[in-house]
Amino acid sequence: MSSALSLDLSAIPEDQRDAVLAVLRERDALREANKRLEHLVAELNQVVHGKRSEKLSEDERQLAFEDLETAVVEAEAQQDEDATASSGPRRSKVARRNRGNLPESLPRIEQMIEPASLECPCGCGTMHRIGEDRSERLDIVPAQLRVIVTVRPKYACRAYAEGVTQAPAPAFLIEGGLPTEGAIAYVLVAKFADHLPLYRQSQILARSGIDLRRSTPADWVGTAAFHLAPVVDRLAEHLKGSGKLFMDETTAPVLEPGRGRTKTGFLWALARDDRGWGGDDPPGVVFTYRPSRAGVNAEQILQGFDGILQLDGYPGYDRLTRPSRKGGAPITVAHCWAHARRKLKEVFDRDGSEIAAEGLRRIAEFYRIETEIRGMGPGQRLSARQTRTAPLVAQFGEWLQSQRRRISAKSRLGEKLAYIHRQWDGLQTFLQDGRVEIDSNAVENLIRPIALTRKNALFADHDEGGRTWGRIASLIATAKINEIVPFVYLKATLEAIAAGHPANRIDELLPWNFKPSS
Repeated sequence: MSSALSLDLSAIPEDQRDAVLAVLRERDALREANKRLEHLVAELNQVVHGKRSEKLSEDERQLAFEDLETAVVEAEAQQDEDATASSGPRRSKVARRNRGNLPESLPRIEQMIEPASLECPCGCGTMHRIGEDRSERLDIVPAQLRVIVTVRPKYACRAYAEGVTQAPAPAFLIEGGLPTEGAIAYVLVAKFADHLPLYRQSQILARSGIDLRRSTPADWVGTAAFHLAPVVDRLAEHLKGSGKLFMDETTAPVLEPGRGRTKTGFLWALARDDRGWGGDDPPGVVFTYRPSRAGVNAEQILQGFDGILQLDGYPGYDRLTRPSRKGGAPITVAHCWAHARRKLKEVFDRDGSEIAAEGLRRIAEFYRIETEIRGMGPGQRLSARQTRTAPLVAQFGEWLQSQRRRISAKSRLGEKLAYIHRQWDGLQTFLQDGRVEIDSNAVENLIRPIALTRKNALFADHDEGGRTWGRIASLIATAKINEIVPFVYLKATLEAIAAGHPANRIDELLPWNFKPSS
């Protein structure tokens, strides 16, 4: 029962009852707002810290954060409104997050707000300016569409019929076409970085009066992919010249022509990321589309590479380590401790297995050391691993074999332990080379955006669409990890190609060589 109903109003003077009731209603509303806020905060903590968060994908967690944080702020706003309703004018609220983080590179538009009058109340004349208060807020203007009109005047001598002078037409990527190179770059980034399919982009443009069927921007994407292919090929050559790479693969559904259904293709990611030990080579990734997951695809993609390859335990990679390997010498494999940990985590989450928990605790010790030595040179990392980590790994190996003898190989835990046993040699590679990472998380992080594009676009139109997907995603992802804005890079690169950039200087077009000032 509310306070208003339980209160004996007969004890209050009649002319004051309405005011008392109003105060009590405000108090009850504030209590309800507090309860709602407490509930929402508890839900948010559950998403962040609860065990169930392990079962949510990254996308699901982000969606949960967005919705719950929005609800929390809404509840807080209602709480503030109720609290100040009876206490005078509403005070402006100071933002709690991201203050002072507006980049200096953003244009500033100053709005000068002068007092209604500068005449001094004492009558001495105009007041003097003694200072100012400045505040900054982020403003967003929707994507601006504009038309570039190219005018080429013609000149001629009045005395002669011949001799007309006119500047040559500038080079365009799509001669006689509608888009500028900037428009093409915008569509590429929206589709392959922001995961916005072309038909949705067409719908957005239609709201600004630009009527484009999806086939039109599809033509732009295809043309760009054709011209950018040599850059991606050179990027792949550069990566394969490295001494150590990562490799992984992810599904890329494509439409099967004539059958009205999709088939499963794959994007194979080949990546370099030496930042963990301060390597000089810039990071990069190339996605190569193949219609299947057969190991022969990895063998073909890696032709010319003879270094250390970091990957998961997929058996299709086994052919790379054999003397019969085509395209190079047998590859040294470094397997991933994150995958080994994941196998044990699956069992622990399902069964609460004490054996799995012990395995997780032992692996956590390896990662604790890796955290301490991250960023050190390869010599220092190797020394620390041989001194501190190698004994722990040896003990883990003894523990692993002991548990395998005790547990049925057909049990869920037995299968997971057998997986780790099969990868055992590769799991020790990081102890022999300071350049090698303990896991292949670097490449897994790079392929995550592929999953978002796949989710929103559903599938590629055909195998060629899968190849286009891989090419553009390669340049966008490499630009990102080199802290280059993908749109700026793609626009400048397409303009350079349209202007006839020489093939013997193609390295200048690689993302890590791009200079925004150029």
